[in-house]
Amino acid sequence: MACDLFLESPQITDYLRPSAVVDADHPAIAAQAQSLVAQATSTVDQARILYEWVRDAIAHTCDIQAEPVTCTASEVLDSGHGFCFAKAHLLAALLRRCGIPTGFCYQRLVFDDADPTLHTLHGLNAVYLKELDRWIRLDARGNKPGVHAEFSCSGSGPEVIYREQLAFPIRPHLGEIDYPTIFAQPHPAVITALQTHPTATDLIAHLPTTL
Repeated sequence: MACDLFLESPQITDYLRPSAVVDADHPAIAAQAQSLVAQATSTVDQARILYEWVRDAIAHTCDIQAEPVTCTASEVLDSGHGFCFAKAHLLAALLRRCGIPTGFCYQRLVFDDADPTLHTLHGLNAVYLKELDRWIRLDARGNKPGVHAEFSCSGSGPEVIYREQLAFPIRPHLGEIDYPTIFAQPHPAVITALQTHPTATDLIAHLPTTL
């Protein structure tokens, strides 16, 4: 079940603005966004196309056992992979380039079910869709056995209904948390971790565990 979400900033323009990490103004980001949504007929179509492309075409670093750590949206696009946080940076940049307000959400998850006392942060996006007049969360981490996130909309026009389907359902009894804030920019703790630890092996040992 979706949690109640709260905007960090009341200014919708803050969720459209490029930054050093969410570099929506980078030429490669602009070209990729334009290419992907060329045939889209609505904001919902644009969001679905961009989300599914980042989810499926950009690998999760751990899934392909890559070592370099990416952070900025353009780095992720160029490398073709990133941790969940970095993939969220890319999705936000692509969506913002298309004029779709996008923010950042986080979950606190058990890192490994073999030891439920160990936790880590997980990053995803929240997107404002004008056709729905609401913010929805999208998780572009990348699907694999046991992980299945979708952009699940049904109906059309004013009858569009969205059903949230994220990669990881929260298990409160294990100390997992859905943080309700929609941040306008990636959380500083996440940026510091990605930019301080250049290899996946090092980053995994130093992933932030809480906001």
